Amino acid sequence: MYTLHIANKNYSSWSLRPWVLMKELGIEFTEQLIVFGDESSWQAFRRQSPSGKVPCLVDQGTMVWDSLAIVEYLAEHHDGIWPTSARARTWARCAAAEMHSGFQLLRDICSMNVGLRIRMNTISESLQKDINRIDSLWRDGLQQFGGPFLAGEHFTAVDAFFAPVVFRVRTYGLELSNEPAAYVQRVLGLSSMQRWEEEALAEPWRDTAHEDVAFTVGTLLADHRQ
Repeated sequence: MYTLHIANKNYSSWSLRPWVLMKELGIEFTEQLIVFGDESSWQAFRRQSPSGKVPCLVDQGTMVWDSLAIVEYLAEHHDGIWPTSARARTWARCAAAEMHSGFQLLRDICSMNVGLRIRMNTISESLQKDINRIDSLWRDGLQQFGGPFLAGEHFTAVDAFFAPVVFRVRTYGLELSNEPAAYVQRVLGLSSMQRWEEEALAEPWRDTAHEDVAFTVGTLLADHRQ
């Protein structure tokens, strides 16, 4: 059975991607949590993951680090990771790669914090550009392939790559057009996303860097964490 090493669910957007994909596709795995800020755990983890970062998938001694590499490794062993249609598959890979390498301002300003609700103080022109691109990209996929997911009828890797953005949209109250906004609610309603959220809210740990970013960019409206 696979072992998936992840970090705190409240904050770790990269960990969410393979986790939610494997849950939605029914791929069994054992979860191993590495807590942010726990130096002893991190040093031990560095002996398992060459990058010293999460997520990392271990399959009978084979280590696969980086979320995109994990997805491609799983695609070699399981059906349904990418869409079956060549056109949809190409689009999905392009969109996932764009998320993997881009949207840096959105990542920096609207860091993932599942339990909070924040009213943004201001949205810069540069941040709005990232939000607009997310909106148009999602509309493109939903309209091209008929939904309800980004590349068609089934949840695939491209949806997993944007799952952290779905949480960010809700946390920071980011405005999207009708179809992308409905997509956010659809993904939030998945049992896998609800389980991730439930476990994120129950975590006792607080990471100062993530907390400071959230409280600096806006006004705290609610904190749903236990």
